[in-house]
Amino acid sequence: MAIQWFPGHMHRARKQIAEAIPDIDLVIEVLDARLPFSSENPLVEKLRMDKPCLKLLNKSDLADPAMTKRWLEYFNSQANMRAIELIGLEPKQVKQITRFCHEMLPARQESGKQIRTMIMGIPNVGKSTLINTLAGKVIAKAGNTPALTRHQQQIKLNNGIVLSDTPGILWPKIHNVASGLRLAASGAVRDTAIDYQEVAEFALQHLLTEYAELIQTRYKLKELPATAHEALAEIGKRRGFLRSGGIVDMHKAAEVFIHELRAGTLGRITFETPEMMLAERAALAAAEAAELREGENEDGSTPS
Repeated sequence: MAIQWFPGHMHRARKQIAEAIPDIDLVIEVLDARLPFSSENPLVEKLRMDKPCLKLLNKSDLADPAMTKRWLEYFNSQANMRAIELIGLEPKQVKQITRFCHEMLPARQESGKQIRTMIMGIPNVGKSTLINTLAGKVIAKAGNTPALTRHQQQIKLNNGIVLSDTPGILWPKIHNVASGLRLAASGAVRDTAIDYQEVAEFALQHLLTEYAELIQTRYKLKELPATAHEALAEIGKRRGFLRSGGIVDMHKAAEVFIHELRAGTLGRITFETPEMMLAERAALAAAEAAELREGENEDGSTPS
């Protein structure tokens, strides 16, 4: 199933961002270092226009460090963009953000003008924790539940930077099914909107391919299961999630696996690579083009 979750306050947030962006000098987007592509909101690219953008790969302590390095190289090769990795609870690392803001907008610093920034990010990516660390006090409500920030606010920092906070927003329709499942696995989507078993098996398939040793070590498996479904069933057995007749409670097994995955208990994992992103974008574009041609044929018009 496709993952969709776009509450009413997100519609309002998108409108607020569009209205405020002309007065902003620089956009800061907080990404999940485990899924830099799927946590990159396509609305940000449209809304920021040609504004400089600083990408923050947060939760890097949960991500594969080799993959994080590749993602930083990818983002830093883009025009008008910088990227750094960070862990939201390390004040020294977080405060590098202000230095990058000044480096990206030297003219405003030289003229003595404040740098007006806007911080964006999908739900549960650690945006509020970063804001509190930058401000040196609790301003934004932080927690592990998506969509805690509901209203836009402005925060004056002590280094010539004004920070506009926005609610975490997803986009109206997640066209890439794989991205939706990765977002669900990371905790960006409320659990009430997901199918635990589907999300768990999707994540397990990736781990069996790229991080098999982590699965074997965590769940003490002598042999690697052939499929994600078999792996989830084995996890359920080893955790004692059995119903009458020895049937594995797959939902319970999936729920526990996802929570351990999100907490980093299994180890440092990244769900996607820049090459994967480019391939998925190309496939999605081809599918949308084919759908458009099919629609044109159905209404009797001639495709261009």
